[in-house]
Amino acid sequence: MLLDIGKKARQAAQVLARAKTAQKNVALTALAEQLLEQSAQILAANAQDVAESRQAGLAPAMLDRLTLTSARLDGIVSELLQTISLPDPVRETFDHATLPNGLKIHKQRVPLGVIGVIYESRPNVTVDVAGLALKSGNAVLLRGGSETLHTNRALVTIIRSALEEHSLPEDAVQFIDSPDRALVLELLQLQEYVDIIIPRGGAGLHAFCRANSRIPVITGGVGICHIFADESADQESALPVIHNAKTQRPSVCNSLDTLLVHRSVAAEFLPRVVITLGRDGVTFRADPAAVACLAGLDRSLQALVFPAGPDDFDTEWMSLVLGLKVVENIDEAIAHTNTHSLGHSDSILTADPASAQRWINDVDSAAVYVNASTRFTDGNQFGLGAEVAISTQRLHARGPMGLRELTTYKWVVVGDYHVRP
Repeated sequence: MLLDIGKKARQAAQVLARAKTAQKNVALTALAEQLLEQSAQILAANAQDVAESRQAGLAPAMLDRLTLTSARLDGIVSELLQTISLPDPVRETFDHATLPNGLKIHKQRVPLGVIGVIYESRPNVTVDVAGLALKSGNAVLLRGGSETLHTNRALVTIIRSALEEHSLPEDAVQFIDSPDRALVLELLQLQEYVDIIIPRGGAGLHAFCRANSRIPVITGGVGICHIFADESADQESALPVIHNAKTQRPSVCNSLDTLLVHRSVAAEFLPRVVITLGRDGVTFRADPAAVACLAGLDRSLQALVFPAGPDDFDTEWMSLVLGLKVVENIDEAIAHTNTHSLGHSDSILTADPASAQRWINDVDSAAVYVNASTRFTDGNQFGLGAEVAISTQRLHARGPMGLRELTTYKWVVVGDYHVRP
């Protein structure tokens, strides 16, 4: 089955790579309209997935990622419309030069080709990936989780219909319509037809893909995110940032997992953090120094604080749990972050430009922040029109992967009947 899917995807990619920007935009606009027109059917399919997954005991964080609402569907459409509005990177030229011998050279952007995306729980990925892949001239093979089967069937049917209506190959978007996990391994062996694999899921999925794929793999989307509040941070301004990073949507990969606080302000600031976040149901895993700073809280607040276990600072919580650690200085904060972060998103709260620059230079993550919530690491928030994934590696892309990150380039060399001497 997958061999046939791969062949169709390669053929579709070759057609799509030649498509004009206007044609792609018209098809994507029609897709946005159809998603809204058929929202009742999409939400009904999603409700079936949610009910079955709840009965099967899916974790609350995964249920949240799975669930579509009218507002979330509107958000998906809004991101698709933003993708349509962005410049088409295909055939963009750059790095122009004329060599001493008169040869004119430049680079020209071309699609990657066929992208395989393996993901869990989040049906918005189906539309985000399809929209970005189509706009950048790529075919895509989608393999969603078994928990999103009904929703993905509904979404892919609409996507393929919009393509067919506007004379683009419907096989540019294909869905592996089976929960059989053996098909993931089969997909990873399709090196003749698939150019890149992007897994979006937990660390286990990423490790499986890296170990078994014959195709290059881009991993990301797993984060242990930090905020360091240094001694100069404006505490009144810092509290809303920490609150937003932890509570705005705790189940996603750019939510806050560990708060580091400079020792000189920890006794004053940490109680304020617990009071502020505790109102919204956050519980805490605190190192011994942080526990000592919180000893004066009343019993109801102290009940929210637990001593940190040996693995707590290496945990992506994906829930209303926050690690607390007191550090001596920025050196310790940077060392802790680089040791325990997974290279996703890490922030410093400071009024000291020198400390801000140290953080920017020395923290080895895909996105580093100064005086801002980690929740902004997102294709839409970065103006990319959603993202296919958030890469935490160095090759071929890092951070949110939008349109440009779904292209590579070719060298174009123009001569006047040149020969090499």
